[in-house]
Amino acid sequence: MLRTLKRYFPSSSLMLAITLAGGPLFINTQTFAQGNLLVTPMRVVFDGKKGLQELNIANTGKDTARYLVSFIEIRMNEDGSFEKISEPDSGQHFASSFVRFFPRSVVLPPNEAQVVKLQLINTSQLDSGEYRSHIYLRAEPNEKALGEDAPASAKEGEGISVRLTPVFGISIPVIIRYGPKTGAVSLSDLNLVTENNGVKLQMVFNRSGNTSVYGDITVDHISSRGKTTRVASVKGMAVYTPTRLRHMQVPLAAKPGINYHSGKLVVVYGTTTDDGTGATLAQAALVLK
Repeated sequence: MLRTLKRYFPSSSLMLAITLAGGPLFINTQTFAQGNLLVTPMRVVFDGKKGLQELNIANTGKDTARYLVSFIEIRMNEDGSFEKISEPDSGQHFASSFVRFFPRSVVLPPNEAQVVKLQLINTSQLDSGEYRSHIYLRAEPNEKALGEDAPASAKEGEGISVRLTPVFGISIPVIIRYGPKTGAVSLSDLNLVTENNGVKLQMVFNRSGNTSVYGDITVDHISSRGKTTRVASVKGMAVYTPTRLRHMQVPLAAKPGINYHSGKLVVVYGTTTDDGTGATLAQAALVLK
């Protein structure tokens, strides 16, 4: 089944199936899927090393599908939600005027893949800072002829039948970084909240500088005797420019022997490279009582 796809998605890449009915989701995996559309990588960053990059898209469904490719602009709110916008906020710069992509539509048979190329353009017009837009890959609905496959209940004289067809799409951030990069982040306002569905750790990410921050979160519980236990991890958490604050809640695991009234919680926000190395972007601790 995946013989053709493996040319584009090597075994080292994870194929993660996600079904969403709404807006964009950003996660730190090699591959990103929604509906029957599989995409890798899940973010594109132009940082001066090269001016041409690629997205690999694949149809994992059973039917031939057509995907439309376009740019959209998105605002990140302080609660981590996203809004589609047409004008940049103060301090925000769109990347869409500086990136050309092709093709603009792709028809893929089942289990086939294709490359979408992204090329940096108009670089002489760039000022120092970060530019961000989101490339949007949307599956075009498969419209059938009028009257084909009509529901059994839609008999003549019984009125009007309505068929809802879900439309799936994936948005991938495309970021240009030009000139000095001064992005930094710190953690504050750590607080433990107990709810009916378990224990959650609240925290605030404080971003500063001219670039977004992006990384993984780990939360470790350190007991009063010094035993360390991993109780939470979140992949691919971003704070995009120009947003300065992002409020977040992380559910904590209910593991045997873990007492959330003693010891402390240590939160690390950092990056990991392909070779397993990384850097800590921010760290904070909460003493439990």
